[in-house]
Amino acid sequence: MTERIGFIGVGRMGSGMVARLLAAGYPVTVYDPDPAAVAAAVAKGATGAASAAAVGASAPIILASLPGPIVACATAETLAAVPGVEVFVDLSTSGPGAAQKIAATLARAGIAAIDAPVSGGVTGAANGKLAIMASGPAAAVERLRPILTQLGKLFVVGEKPGLGQTVKLANNLMAAAALAIASEAMAMGVKAGVDPALMLEVINVSSGRNSATLDKIPKHVINRRFDFGFANALSFKDVRLCLDEAEALGVPMVVGAAVRQMLSITNNLYGPDADCTDMVRVVENWAGCQIGSNEEN
Repeated sequence: MTERIGFIGVGRMGSGMVARLLAAGYPVTVYDPDPAAVAAAVAKGATGAASAAAVGASAPIILASLPGPIVACATAETLAAVPGVEVFVDLSTSGPGAAQKIAATLARAGIAAIDAPVSGGVTGAANGKLAIMASGPAAAVERLRPILTQLGKLFVVGEKPGLGQTVKLANNLMAAAALAIASEAMAMGVKAGVDPALMLEVINVSSGRNSATLDKIPKHVINRRFDFGFANALSFKDVRLCLDEAEALGVPMVVGAAVRQMLSITNNLYGPDADCTDMVRVVENWAGCQIGSNEEN
């Protein structure tokens, strides 16, 4: 028998995941505070709900893709009061502390909590190519395996609440750091007179290659679109959470602190709607150069 699924948060990431579940034949009930997002999911075959509690009443398994720890914890508190909820899966990047709080809140109601943050962006969500970093009770994770593998590759990192979040924060710190250092290196090359496309071609077959040189800069910066699709504000939030966790564990993050500062500056200069690749524009302005041109659109 196909499990009924509730899904809370059908924005850029959640909508792609819901579409994957619907295509696999799962009945999915959705809620999002944005009525347009709910309507878009309903148009694909989902059932709309008027609240998170209504989603909880519709299915024993609830998945959520939310903007951060405050909303994730509030959603868990709401679901803890709804009879019939059996498993809650937080696909958000909400941090280990929130994962532990969520697990404790739901345990009192007899609900299993799985923290399963994802990596792969909007494209990965739409194509079922996400990396899913799950931690939680083994039986609950195995129950969710057929569902989560519709969304991407499942990595079970342990049963302790928050381990999945820890891996995700480490990944996102490294991704942001790669963009920061690649921005500086590319600006140096361009200002010296090197063609940026040629520079990337060399770097990408050399030891300096990373996610920024392989993807973000060639596809979203050189053409001046700055449209990778992951908000700088979310990257800033993730790196802050990572450094908070590192501090709690007694792990120094000297480089991480500099990356956090770059994200903060980008946020202040370009606002909450800035793309993560707008960090490159900060470095360009300081260096007095431009990496790529509008002619390459």
